[in-house]
Amino acid sequence: MVEGENLEACSEVVEGADERKGGCFACFWTPVYWFKMLASETHWSFVFGVLVVYGISQGLGGAFNRVGTEYYMKDVQKVQPSESQIYQGITSIPWLVKPLWGLLTDVLPILGYRRRPYFVLAGLLGVVSMLLLSFHENLHIAFALLSLTAGSAGAAIADVTIDACVAQNSNTRPHLAADMQSLCALSSSIGALMGFSLSGIFVHLIGPKGVFGLLSIPAGLAFLVGILLDEPIMLNFSYRQVNQKLVDAGKAMWRTLKFPDVWRPCVYMYLSIALSIDIHEGLFYWYTDSKGGPSFSQETIGFIFSIGSIGSLFGALLYQNVLKDHPFRNLLFWIQLLFGLSGMLDLILVLRLNLKLGMPDYFFIVIDESVSQMIGRLKWMPLLVLSAKLCPPGIEGTFFALLMSIDNAGLLSSQWGGGFVLHLLKVTRTRFDNLWLAILTRNILRVTPLGLLFLIPRGDPNASILPTEILSAKEEAGTPENENIELVALVSSVDGK
Repeated sequence: MVEGENLEACSEVVEGADERKGGCFACFWTPVYWFKMLASETHWSFVFGVLVVYGISQGLGGAFNRVGTEYYMKDVQKVQPSESQIYQGITSIPWLVKPLWGLLTDVLPILGYRRRPYFVLAGLLGVVSMLLLSFHENLHIAFALLSLTAGSAGAAIADVTIDACVAQNSNTRPHLAADMQSLCALSSSIGALMGFSLSGIFVHLIGPKGVFGLLSIPAGLAFLVGILLDEPIMLNFSYRQVNQKLVDAGKAMWRTLKFPDVWRPCVYMYLSIALSIDIHEGLFYWYTDSKGGPSFSQETIGFIFSIGSIGSLFGALLYQNVLKDHPFRNLLFWIQLLFGLSGMLDLILVLRLNLKLGMPDYFFIVIDESVSQMIGRLKWMPLLVLSAKLCPPGIEGTFFALLMSIDNAGLLSSQWGGGFVLHLLKVTRTRFDNLWLAILTRNILRVTPLGLLFLIPRGDPNASILPTEILSAKEEAGTPENENIELVALVSSVDGK
């Protein structure tokens, strides 16, 4: 098979080079050959799409968006940390309706195309909303939230198509499922590392509104992907089929969700995320407070977040090279336990115990952020792989979007729960007396999902976990596979093809 020949060829080249030049050569070239193997196995356009959406839009752009929004809410809109927590939850609502975007791109072509118009729409939403935030003076909080939500919708729509590709390739090439998730995670982590390294500097130089102006560039790239997307036109498409296809897709998703092997992991994914309440806004306001906190500058905040991205990148590499073959349940037990324990670092920092131990705030918070992000990435990776493996053939994109919306509903619940805790404990822009109690509450809630691990399958993570009834139903129906998404070649030949 071509697949085996490609893997063997890559292995032979790496081994031969290793013999000639030693282990350092292999350390340098092995990632290159891994990248090339993925491009040849899944088509180079899939890898290119991942780099654009995950690396540039969500990684680099997401880092700029996070830091810019933090300072925009604090310094421009001047809201309380609990309010900022709620507002940022509102802007994430478009990610909750990802199944809607997935259904639209699957069953409702525009001008004969199923993918290209939605990439164009995503780019337009992002460009217009970011430029409005950048150039409008004294924008009311309601319109600011509307613009931020529109930008978030653009990112979510662009994300759905790539998610569909990942899910489809995970089903057709189950042995590469973990590798594809690692590619997504590595692209996102590297992009975030670059973004956080530069975001604080740009916030200091041009302010949060100027940063929003720069964010129109990743949105413009999403628009460009819509222009370059090579997709066969669907002639004589009958729009009368749309309603029936929507009904059929809904029935297929409901039929799949009724299987215990599917709904049980979904329940765990939601609860494990929702119970880990997010109180980041309270910590951010404390980081920048000149009286009770360390009073970090914009550049320092950006650098701290960039160190966190290194921890996230290390977590993705650790999962790819060491942990990806471990059973889901065993792996999630230890990761969830470490996730709860790592929160104690925030408690030590806020109680100023680090100063009593002779460790400066800056040094300690760098350790705290890197460890927290590494464990957070390790917690997220097996959930992504599990989600990809739960997608039934034929509706991979829509069902994966449904699973991701469940995860995003957990994130929204986590953010609003954290905002409620901050409000209840009276943590404000200038009062942080009870911040330590909010951290302690969060840490206790983080370990409660350990009692729900019975919902996660014990099986081999490299094997298919879908019930045979779903797979057999697909074979009997004889529904054709979704077309692979290919991008217009930017060069005349890629790998000789």
